[in-house]
Amino acid sequence: MTPEVGSALERGYRAARESTALHGRTYYLGTRLLPPERRRAVHALYGFARMVDDVVDVPGNPDPVGTVDDMDRQLLRALEVADGPRKSIPADGINGVDDQILAVADAIVGFDIPRDYFSAFMTSMRMDLPGSPLFRSRYRTFDELDEYMYGSAAVIGLQMLPILGTTDPVAAVAPARALGEAFQLTNFIRDVGEDLDRDRIYLPTDELASFGVDEDMLREARRTGVSPPELVRALAHCIAVTRSRYRDAEPGVALIAPRSRPAIRAAFDLYRDILDEVEAVDHQILGRRVSVGGRRRARRAMSAVIRRR
Repeated sequence: MTPEVGSALERGYRAARESTALHGRTYYLGTRLLPPERRRAVHALYGFARMVDDVVDVPGNPDPVGTVDDMDRQLLRALEVADGPRKSIPADGINGVDDQILAVADAIVGFDIPRDYFSAFMTSMRMDLPGSPLFRSRYRTFDELDEYMYGSAAVIGLQMLPILGTTDPVAAVAPARALGEAFQLTNFIRDVGEDLDRDRIYLPTDELASFGVDEDMLREARRTGVSPPELVRALAHCIAVTRSRYRDAEPGVALIAPRSRPAIRAAFDLYRDILDEVEAVDHQILGRRVSVGGRRRARRAMSAVIRRR
């Protein structure tokens, strides 16, 4: 049911939609192909993830660990209210619960999304927080990175399944996990320079070292904007690993309910296109941020609608 205009719940969904449009242009374009009820639930998921991510990534918060803990408590509080006699999230709000958290709780309840996915997400977010006992700023291997990405990426794909609908819920699980990981690996490749500014290296350091890349080389490439041959080869390798995740994920597109399939096909193609853009500039990305142009995004969206498979 659509929340009442002007209600706390409606404000939460509106804020989540605006956050998605502002910060996730590629993602937002894909959601525009969804039916309205499902679209706003996806926006609520994105908006919540972005709220937490901003605490982790944006400097200036005097107590980021405490802020993330408080967001976690607010979500649990909202879900406790929904588990009570009314079996729903009150549109007029819950004292002490942010409107956007109210919206994601409503999406969780409305689409019966497993709640342990959100616990896993919060665990991975704490892995990004200095001061948290779980904090990590480097990952040696893809196996180590996969432990982080389960909560930060794989569960995002799994959270989406109840909203999108599937023709085979069991078979769709592995591709959904792979797609979440592929999207995040794409971000790690595109944003390697920006992450370095925050003293984080998500691309596995052992993998980079096997190509002769160390942290000093990364920082010099960030300073000059020039990727030396060793780094070019290392990034090409990471792209190959990421493309393999996309290949694992692609069969899952056909398992998404037909009404939601164009949105996932568009997002799949648009995110994978980012890797093409990295290759198009010969992996010279430490001093720049590549993106998929507006016309190409529009073509991908139209193609997804036409294909519907």
